[in-house]
Amino acid sequence: MNDSPWATEPVPAGPAYDALVGPQTRPMPIVPDAAGRDFDDREARDRGAAADGGPPFRAETPPQEPMPSPPPPPSQAPQDASPPPQKKRAGRDLRAAIGVGVGLGAVIFASLFIVKAVFVGVIVVAVVVGLWELTSRLQEKKGVKAPLVPLAVGGAAMVIAGYVRGAEGAWVAMALTALAVLVWRMTEPPEDYLKDVTAGVFAAFYVPFLATFVAMLLTADDGPQRVVTFLVLTVVSDTGAYAVGWRFGRTKLAPRISPGKTREGLFGAVAFAMVAGALCMEFLIDGGSWWQGLLLGLAVAVSATLGDLGESMIKRDLGIKDMGTLLPGHGGIMDRLDSLLPTAPVVWLLLAAFVGTG
Repeated sequence: MNDSPWATEPVPAGPAYDALVGPQTRPMPIVPDAAGRDFDDREARDRGAAADGGPPFRAETPPQEPMPSPPPPPSQAPQDASPPPQKKRAGRDLRAAIGVGVGLGAVIFASLFIVKAVFVGVIVVAVVVGLWELTSRLQEKKGVKAPLVPLAVGGAAMVIAGYVRGAEGAWVAMALTALAVLVWRMTEPPEDYLKDVTAGVFAAFYVPFLATFVAMLLTADDGPQRVVTFLVLTVVSDTGAYAVGWRFGRTKLAPRISPGKTREGLFGAVAFAMVAGALCMEFLIDGGSWWQGLLLGLAVAVSATLGDLGESMIKRDLGIKDMGTLLPGHGGIMDRLDSLLPTAPVVWLLLAAFVGTG
């Protein structure tokens, strides 16, 4: 007997042994490693078992799915990225608004300094279109049928009478227009008569009567300069309110009426209009002085703001954003007349007090 530690007992070979113990129980040889230790040749054993048709001694370990990485600690957790603040943008198409504004300005200034009567015609057209917009929205949104025909005819007559006969002619035309509204509405059923004629008289006063003061400004010797002063101060007031309110506006002026208007914007309107008023009175109006322009600019800023708020009140009651769509970027004619209409009598009155009506 070989007593060497590396010796093994002889293994019988042949089919007889396989039949007795089976092919799976045949002992595997012990293979020494380089350090002299015994270990099972597992790889050889697995290959042998697979060759005999049986399962391998040790199944291959199935692939492990990668463990999810632990969430980062709270100090390193990504913060919810808030969207970058959006820049303030105007609510209208500025390019279209500027283009339309320049076109209207060209028509107005050309008619003013070429033939005064042409500018009176421009006022009449604006009045008739404004009345059409106002009465159409009243009927669509409130079912109020203010008669347009007597309003349009009477409105045109008011403007012309104011230019020809002054304030007296304007008041007479206003009274006749109101009477025409009352009579015209009698041709329809009596239901809602009071509501319809009240709206008609209001429209006659709000649009053509106030616009008549623009025609009355034109009758003075320096009439074109007075109209330019009126227009420039109103536009500058609106521009100052928009620019300062857009940049610095924080405190709402009348949130229930016009959420976009701010007190800072009102201060901007006053400052811009007072500077423009001082310049216009000093260089455009005969006999005017800069301090009168400061007062005029202050009054214009207040009246233009109130006029804008007044029309915003009407549009909120009607549930609309604009009175019309005739002017791209501006809305309708009435959306441009909102601050001009109440400002016209203020400018006419102050200029009459400062330098007279001649």
